[in-house]
Amino acid sequence: MATMENVIELVNRIQRACTVLGDHGGDGGAASLPALWEALPSVAVVGGQSSGKSSVLESIVGRDFLPRGSGIVTRRPLVLQLHKTEVGEQEYAEFLHAPKRRFTDFALVRNEIEDETDRLTGRSKQISPVPIHLSIYSPNVVNLTLIDLPGLTKVATEGQPESIAQDIENMVRLYVEKPNCIILAISPANQDIATSDAIKLARDVDPTGERTFGVLTKLDLMDKGTDALDVLEGRAYKLQHPWVGIVNRSQADINRNVDMIIAREKEQEFFVSSPEYAHLASRMGSEYLAKLLSQQLEAVIRARIPSITSLINKTIDELESEMDHLGRPIGSDAGAQLYLVLELCRAFDKIFKEHLDGGRPGGDQIYWVFDNQLPAALRKLPFDRYLSLQNVKRIVSQADGYQPHLIAPEQGYRRLIDSGLSYFRGPAEASVDAVHNVLKELVRKSIGETEELRRFPTLQAELAAACYKALESFRQEGRKTTVRLVDMESAYLTVDFFRKLPQEVGRTGTGYPVDNAGTGPSTPGDRYSDTHFRRIASNVSSYIDMVSGTLKNTIPKAVVHCQVREAKRSLLNYFYIQVGSKDAKQLALLLDEDPALMGRRQQCFKRLELYKSARDEIDAVSWSR
Repeated sequence: MATMENVIELVNRIQRACTVLGDHGGDGGAASLPALWEALPSVAVVGGQSSGKSSVLESIVGRDFLPRGSGIVTRRPLVLQLHKTEVGEQEYAEFLHAPKRRFTDFALVRNEIEDETDRLTGRSKQISPVPIHLSIYSPNVVNLTLIDLPGLTKVATEGQPESIAQDIENMVRLYVEKPNCIILAISPANQDIATSDAIKLARDVDPTGERTFGVLTKLDLMDKGTDALDVLEGRAYKLQHPWVGIVNRSQADINRNVDMIIAREKEQEFFVSSPEYAHLASRMGSEYLAKLLSQQLEAVIRARIPSITSLINKTIDELESEMDHLGRPIGSDAGAQLYLVLELCRAFDKIFKEHLDGGRPGGDQIYWVFDNQLPAALRKLPFDRYLSLQNVKRIVSQADGYQPHLIAPEQGYRRLIDSGLSYFRGPAEASVDAVHNVLKELVRKSIGETEELRRFPTLQAELAAACYKALESFRQEGRKTTVRLVDMESAYLTVDFFRKLPQEVGRTGTGYPVDNAGTGPSTPGDRYSDTHFRRIASNVSSYIDMVSGTLKNTIPKAVVHCQVREAKRSLLNYFYIQVGSKDAKQLALLLDEDPALMGRRQQCFKRLELYKSARDEIDAVSWSR
């Protein structure tokens, strides 16, 4: 059964994960924290400059690790997460901005805080709302999250903007106004509590005092004959929680590097041996303060568990949805990888067929080719020029050779028709090419619309290349078939068409030929009249029109049969053969993902695991404790 202490540590881990994994709003500071982060309680340390904030934090941690100096020292919020470890384990610290570096020398921690502060603010007295995240693991701490904020001030010093006082207050308010924020208000005992910047701000954001803990520092520096009992006993300024007195290390102790454990013992000795504070000794000191804050944190967590659990469940649902969108992790064995590739291909093929069958836009472009482009191309063929009187005379004369035709110029007809039908090859091939381009575009669109494929750019490229290769083979077959249709029309003319035409030449009783109108005898010279050739041109034009009507119907059939139907039936056959011959290493390369997408999934998976763990551990807590 998990204990409340486990859950406090769990809250610490969730807060850290929110920061590491981007759920805290990035570098935007407290103002951009989402609902989950806000639901997790923390402790904000508030006080005026030189009030002893840093010393209080070091006393709680038991380590000397914070920058020191006069004026404004804390220039960026420091989110300090304390993690209690087993007795005997080595203490160490880790920064969020340097996750692979473990600090065991806490003097280096101080240097890193200073360097990271200067990285954003420069070596000036400017401030920044972007927090520094530090985790300390030690057997000498309690599980706690503390936020050290810049000290409140009233005036700007050299190198600071005039608005510095208001800027700092606004920054502090962003944290302490949160309903789950416990306010640790630090005030020095050697100043009038009525002038305390920390108490004034805490009263504004927490008028009932239920979130505020008053801490009085520098009790050992008060003038002789004076004490702070009125404050510590709640008479000077009453809070719902008891005031806690702290005796920090003196500057001489700091200079001598007095161990913090020894400093804690001296602090406790101060209260026990003091006539004024002896009766309060059990409720004074940094160790007591840490325990008190931990108990308060427990109480807040108890009160907020339902809302925290609800938000965790909501976040889990959102992350599950995101994982489905990003795609689940890939198996390492060849069988799982091949199965995934085939599943992705099926998803693509489904979308491609939806485009063709009308479920998605794009397939109608094929019909446009047949209904508009092909008829327009047929109408634009230059038959008017080809069947001009001059051209018909030339072709018929050339077909007759040295011996002119006797009745009907059959060779001339055949040559005119054969050469004329060859014009149909252009529109036929153009229809094939146009449908090919439509199919290629549908492949491109389908790959882009297959969400599961987006994570695999290499697979996308190879799938597209294989599809284009298959479409090219379909195009070649379509060209052969449509051109064959044209050639078939040339190879065997429709005899019935010509039998139904009026006979060109008849005979009279005199034996002389007459025209088909029977208007009188026709001399041999009449057979080569313009009227005769116009009649030939008209007959050939009628035959070509008949063939054009036939091809207008049969070319689409051939194109659909050879290209569209085959694309639906066997577009991926070539790719399947390729994939089936790949080994595990080649499949892994094929499923090589976009690094950015892999990073997103990895972060999403980590968040999901964290929140599931959080939900399970919170559910397992013994609330009877």
